[in-house]
Amino acid sequence: MQLEKLIFENILWNENYNRKVIPFLKEEYFTESVHKVTFAIISSYFTRYNKFPDVEAIKIELSARDDVPTDVYKDTFSFIDGFEKSEKDLTWLLDHTEEFCKDKALYNALMQAIRIVNEEKGTRVSKGAIPTILSDALAVSFDTRMGHDYLADADERFDYYQRKIKKIPYDIDLLNEITDGGLPSKTLNVDVAGTGVGKTIKMCHQSAHNLMMGYNVLYITLEMAEEEISRRIDANLLDIPIGDLKNISKSIYNSKMKRVKEQAKGKLIVKEYPTSCAGANNFRYLLNELKQKQNFKPDIVYIDYINLCMSSRMKLGSSVNSYTYIKAIAEELRGMAVEYDFPVQTATQVNRTGFTDSDFGLEHTSESFGLPATADFMIALISTDELEQLGQLMIKQLGKNRYADSNLHKRFVIGIDKLKMRLYNVEQSAQENIVDDVVFDKSTFGEQEGDRSISGRQFNKERFADFI
Repeated sequence: MQLEKLIFENILWNENYNRKVIPFLKEEYFTESVHKVTFAIISSYFTRYNKFPDVEAIKIELSARDDVPTDVYKDTFSFIDGFEKSEKDLTWLLDHTEEFCKDKALYNALMQAIRIVNEEKGTRVSKGAIPTILSDALAVSFDTRMGHDYLADADERFDYYQRKIKKIPYDIDLLNEITDGGLPSKTLNVDVAGTGVGKTIKMCHQSAHNLMMGYNVLYITLEMAEEEISRRIDANLLDIPIGDLKNISKSIYNSKMKRVKEQAKGKLIVKEYPTSCAGANNFRYLLNELKQKQNFKPDIVYIDYINLCMSSRMKLGSSVNSYTYIKAIAEELRGMAVEYDFPVQTATQVNRTGFTDSDFGLEHTSESFGLPATADFMIALISTDELEQLGQLMIKQLGKNRYADSNLHKRFVIGIDKLKMRLYNVEQSAQENIVDDVVFDKSTFGEQEGDRSISGRQFNKERFADFI
């Protein structure tokens, strides 16, 4: 007996089976025309009436279709007429149905990959999308978990609250405060700044700190050479101004590097890609190669920077604007972070308006507002002539913070040493006279007597007496 026939028979008569499998079955999984037509009728009936048809209803629906060739109509009618109730072990049937879906999904993905390779140039789907297509096909499975039961799973939820979340901490106190201890895994974190303000300095400083604290770090650069990024990290860790590195002797360099090697508890890999020629799928390949050949799995990944990446799903052109393209890149990088269980730290430029503004916001993100929509955490790095003279950099929260209250330390300053590519904490007195944004209007303007806004109403404690 064909497995397809068993699937259809149990969809019609087995209530423990049909609603479990119908969300995962697709018409494209059935290769024969008879099976495609049968599934299309059953699926359409279920969508319309939220129940499954009987054999007679399928025959009537089949008779009403005028798009089915005569020979296919006759074969389908005979196929349906042969349906009969059959009792099979539910676990066995679910396992075989899941295997059927996996095999068909993989086959279809391979065929789609071949078509992409053979298609002419100009298509919206690039060859870089092939690994994602295959990965999605291999991920097909029947999800038996039906969601979080708020009442029944209360104990499980409490354990989740108490669980210590894996985070990569900063060595800057206020950055740790606004992130509740650092960057958690499976997140996309973005610094926004103008040219030359300190995006790369911040990522190089964080990389150096992570290395010394025992974390494995992968630094991907699409802007500078690998040696240039390493030179900035050298300036930070060797405590030598970046311009003096070329003038020191080999013996001094080796002596300082020896101390770094002795103290470093992690590992740092710097990988260079050509600008706009690499994306999430290229990075996945690198991650797999590092794991197989060097047994290296990063705890955090830095990408310098997101606008220089390419999308693995689409090509930038007349039909794809910068908003869609950059948003796609952000989604792919965040998906990679979730898949490999690490945080991604990257950066983006401000647009032309923000470049001349000493107090820019999310709306000044360059090229795409889709990036703030996808990112978990975004801060602005702001520099002015006055701050530069003081050796300081202003950090401003941009309202996108999934880790803590974004109104906590809305603005603050940190120290920056551009010669040694280093950030540091400043004294509390440096934070004085920094004015935070006004969040709430506490005036009574616009209120009318007897019709006050909710902000002017008195809190009714009696309504919540049972909870106090």
